Order: sequence, then structure tokens, then C-alpha cells
Amino acid sequence: MAQQKPFVANYDESKVGTITLPDPLIIGSKKISSQADWEKNRATWLTLFADQMYGQMPKKSVKQTNTLISQKEILGGKAVQSIWKMDFAGKVQATVVVILPKSSKKVPIFMGLNFCGNQTISTDDGIPIFDKYVVCNNDPKFINNISQAASRGEWASRWQIEKVIDAGFGTITAACGDFEEDFATGYKNGVRTKLAIELGLKPEDWTANGAWAWGLSRMLDLAQSIQQIDGKKVILHGHSRLGKAALWAGANDRRFAAIISNESGEGGAALSRRIYGETIWRITNSFPHWFLPRYASYADRENELPFDQHILLSLMAPRPVYVASAFGDQWSDPKGEFLSAKEMEKVYALYGKKGLGNIDMPGLNQPVGKLIRYHIRDGKHDINEYDWEQYIKFGKEEVK
Repeated sequence: MAQQKPFVANYDESKVGTITLPDPLIIGSKKISSQADWEKNRATWLTLFADQMYGQMPKKSVKQTNTLISQKEILGGKAVQSIWKMDFAGKVQATVVVILPKSSKKVPIFMGLNFCGNQTISTDDGIPIFDKYVVCNNDPKFINNISQAASRGEWASRWQIEKVIDAGFGTITAACGDFEEDFATGYKNGVRTKLAIELGLKPEDWTANGAWAWGLSRMLDLAQSIQQIDGKKVILHGHSRLGKAALWAGANDRRFAAIISNESGEGGAALSRRIYGETIWRITNSFPHWFLPRYASYADRENELPFDQHILLSLMAPRPVYVASAFGDQWSDPKGEFLSAKEMEKVYALYGKKGLGNIDMPGLNQPVGKLIRYHIRDGKHDINEYDWEQYIKFGKEEVK
């Protein structure tokens, strides 16, 4: 890990300077000039990210058993809420909440992990209280980083369940801690340790981001087994650190129909070469379990990275992607997130798809783009009703 030192974030754009980004269409001495070339060579970029940043993803599968625990109507009969238990080789279990509109047709869904337990997405008392470590700790809702009954609905505003249902979409979520608890040694009680033999990876071969991404793919397996869900229209979303995991999952698992990054910042959608807000040094010192130690070695030498985050976003091609920022969240470098989304255009053009085009950083609350979209809204680091209004519109136009 990098040597400890005082950290002062840069928020002066003039100090960022000029940066030169690696070209996603140049891999070694090879120039990519067609869709077929990209498809043949995209794995090289994916491997670089795995080797240098996020860690390996399991190539082996594990026995997964999905069991329906409970089911009931909610929202005045507009929706059906189901609680499922996923079991992996009898060693790891994850509880998943599935909320679907009542419909005679298969429905598209939004899927994402939550930070502090399924009970935080709704006040409904049918959702079990999460009993593992969570990052939330505001007493009396959470005590010693363990969820209390008072935490029901604590983050309901981040999920906007009724608005999503009214738009004809479903919601699926699980707590990230069911796959790996979010602290430095959380891997000891998660899939990286408990399923090491079955998955053929040592805990140090991958990361918390990898464990969460793997969990998202297993949730997709569950979704595609549920008759009422259109398994080809699953929109993956994530906020903050879980936005990083969503991007890594989307890059590795192309079954996801679209990907949404909400303020994922450093190590997510933001360009690492822009020394603005959070940096590699800061994030790897604060959260060493999110990335490989090798990634931490690029602190203060970001220009030596063999990639940058625009290439991670490009690995979503040709699927729809939405990147979003907040003006009150300069720590996540909104401009770096916008530029990263803009740089995806080169790869999407190979598929005959348009990117953000010749536009500058948009104003507040002025979404831009279509298949690739971006907005910066007013407000703080959060995912709120405004964001969901844009994501629902995005889903209707590009997926549904």
C-alpha cells in the first residue's frame, strides 16, 4: 500500500492540466478498425483491468439453488413482492427482493445491490432485516454497523419503487454484504473465501468489487429463471462504490441489457488521469479491499496506467449506458465522468452507434445523449427521484 501522507483533494480545474488518454482502438501494435476486430480483441482490455485493477472473475460455476421464501401483493395490489433465497453450494446464502408490476406480460427490470440491507429500500415489514455488517451506522437505525428494525425504509428514496412499478418496470436487489461485507477483511466471511475451492480462485486473486459483480450475475441468473421477468431486458444500476461494481459486472457479463453508473467516481466512471477530487492514492488507502494492490501502485503515476475508465465504459458496447453525476459531489469528479462517457464514442461508432457527439459539459439538470447518456444534477452524492425519472425514461427509450 502507498505510504501514508496528508491528502488534500484538488478542486481547481486549472491544476488538472492536459491529459493524454490511451486509445481503446489501439491494443499493443494492433489498430482496431471494425466491429469484428473489437469483438476479437476486447478480451485483451478486459484482462488488463482484471490483472491490474479489479482482479480475476471466476471462470468456474457453482451450484446455485433459488428458493421462493414468501410472496405478497403490495402498493395497493399494483405489484407483487417476492423474497428469494439464493444458496451457493450450501456455503453462502443471499436474500433477494423481487418486486414486479402485476402484468400478463413479461416485464423489464432494474437490478442493483444495496448498501445497508434489503429492509432499507422499503418500510414493508415482510422484508427480513439484514444481519451482517453494513457501512451505515447512524444510531438507532444501525448500531455497531448492524441494521436495526428502525432502518426500514431508510433509503427508500434511492429506489423509488412505486415510480418504477408505475412505469412498468420491476426492481430486484440484494445487500452487497451477502457476497462480501464492505471492510478490509470482509472477504473472510464472503464468497471469495467460502467458495474459493468451488470457484477456483484464492481470495487475493480478486476483490470486493469482483465479489459484488459476481453476485450481480448470480442475481441475473435468478431473474432469468422467473417467468414474469423478461430476462433480456435487465437494466443494471449502481450508486457510488456499487456503481463501480455494476460497471465491472456489465463489462464481464454481456447479458445485462443496459448499465447505469450513478456517481461511481474514482475507480468507476471517472478518468483516473484527471487528478481531481478522489484519487487512486486516496481510494486505495481508504478502501484497499475494493481493488488489487497492483492498482494502488499507480498512485501518483496515473499516466502509466495501461488503460483509463473510458475503456471500461467502452467494454459495454454496443449496449445503452447512462453515466450520471451531481454538482454537490465534486469528490467523484463530474467532469471526469462526463469525459469518460464522451470517449466511449470511438468504440460505439464501430457498431454504427452514436455517442454523446460534439458537446461540452452540459448544464445542471440538462441530460444529453441517447444510447449513451449523461447528466449532472444539482444536489449531493445520492441517487434520488430526479435520477430515477431519467433512468426510467432511458429504460423506456433504449431497452423497453
